[in-house]
This record gives sequence, C-alpha cells and structure tokens, in this order.
Amino acid sequence: MIEELRALLALGEHRHVTEAAAVLGTTQPTLSRLLKRVEDELGARLFERDARGVHPNPLGELTLDAARDIVDRHDRLRRDLAGLLDPESGTVRLAFLDSMATSLVPRILRDVRRRAPRMRVELRQEPGHEMLRDLDAGLSELALISPRPPGPYGWVALQTQSLALIVPPDHRWADRTRTVPLAEVAKQDFVTIPPGFGFRQLVDDLFAAAGVTPRVAFEIGDLATIEGLVGAGLGVALVPEQFVGVSGTVGLALAAPGAERVVGLTWRTDRRLGPAASRFRDFVEDEAPYGLTED
Repeated sequence: MIEELRALLALGEHRHVTEAAAVLGTTQPTLSRLLKRVEDELGARLFERDARGVHPNPLGELTLDAARDIVDRHDRLRRDLAGLLDPESGTVRLAFLDSMATSLVPRILRDVRRRAPRMRVELRQEPGHEMLRDLDAGLSELALISPRPPGPYGWVALQTQSLALIVPPDHRWADRTRTVPLAEVAKQDFVTIPPGFGFRQLVDDLFAAAGVTPRVAFEIGDLATIEGLVGAGLGVALVPEQFVGVSGTVGLALAAPGAERVVGLTWRTDRRLGPAASRFRDFVEDEAPYGLTED
C-alpha cells in the first residue's frame, strides 16, 4: 500500500503518466493500472486525464495530502525503528528490583557503557512480580530479578547475596558473636517485605524450614526502608548483607542453611530479543558473576 501511495504522489508531482513511470522505474501501463486500482478501491475518481497529462481533482488533492502524511509517518517510523534496533546505539528496556538501584545496576550500566557508549537504556524500577508482567507484555526486554522465575525465561546468575539478621544498635543481641537461630528471631518483632514479593517468599521459606513463623510487625516493599525501621528500633529483619549498617543497624550471622538470594538477568526465551538487548545481555554474561565488593 505504501508503494501505491508513493506512485500517487509521483503522479501528483509530475502530472504525466510517462514521466511518473520513469521516475518510479516502472512502465506507463503498469502505472495506469495502479491508478485505476486505487480509484476503484477508494470509490472515487482522483485524476482527470487530458492531452497534457493527468491532474488531481479536488478529491485527488485530498487523497494526495493524506498519502503524503501517511508516507512521511511510515518513513519516520522506519528511521526510528532502525535507530532503536541498532545494536550500537539502540535502546534497551531494562527492569530491576528496588534493592539493586544503588549497587548492582550502576555497576552493570557502567560496564555496558564502557563497551557500548552509544547504547541507550530505559530503566524501570519495580517489584519482581511487576517485572515479569512487563516482560510478558513486552514493556521490558530484560530484568534484574531474584529468585530465578519459572517458565519460559532465560537466566544468567550475576550475584549471590548472603542474608544477615539486622538489629537496632541498642538491641540486646547487638554485641552477640554467635549465630542466631531463626527460632529466636521468630520471637522478635519482625520487619519484612509484604507477601507477593520474591524476597518475602525467600524469607517465609527460611522460617518454614526452621519450623517457626515470624511475628511480623511491619511490612514495606523496600529493603532500604526496612533497614531504616530497624535502625529506629522498630524490630529486627533479614536483609541482603549490603544493607547492614546503613542506618546504624548491627548485622548478625544467621544459623540458617540457604540464607542467601541469587540475583540474575532474565528475559523471555519464546521471543527474540532486539539487537541492542541481545548485545546488552551478552555484555552482562561476559562480566558475570558480579561480586559484592566494588571494583
């Protein structure tokens, strides 16, 4: 259809079938048949024929204006898509967990920028269940998430984060050197992530394996805020070890096998990644794993 509109525009510009056909690289009969087919499809005569050639009538002028707009939009779309899909300068749509905003994400972006300085990255900061929804909907192409999602998702493990128990600085355990069993933690006011979040499931599984249920006092969907609440004396919490001490909290070792979370990069495997996103994934995979210590 776009090429037919280009042919109409050539006719409108040159106003002669032979000249327009030469510009388009086609024959006069082919162009004449194309014009008739378009007029039949639209149900209106668009050009008047006389000895001097063809001339758009008022309906033809209206059609040419619309054709010009459609062709311009099509060409602009092609240019925009080419730019977005360029593996060197294209755009990558990356989602990530809030808890990675100041640690893992900046390091990954720094490494990618070093190797692909013209690549653009659109960032979405959201909980894990929302990231999977956006991956499924195509709003994101890649996601930094924990734990590894089930289903048609690829996975590159990037970082294993040990979990620590944090307590307020004036807590009676603050000077404790022995590991703390979860059975003791369950007797404390506990601050954690709300149900439905991947990290909450990890915490619940740890307590379930220990045969106890925590006494949840506060729920908030941000690990940095949890650390702040504990620092203010509102309870104890389990957090990845990089959150220990930000607000004066004291970190203690846990007597709990499997007290860690694995963070990785994921994407849908049942659809092809765009060139830029595929290149981004390859860069990250080359650098993996990412330790907790800054370079």
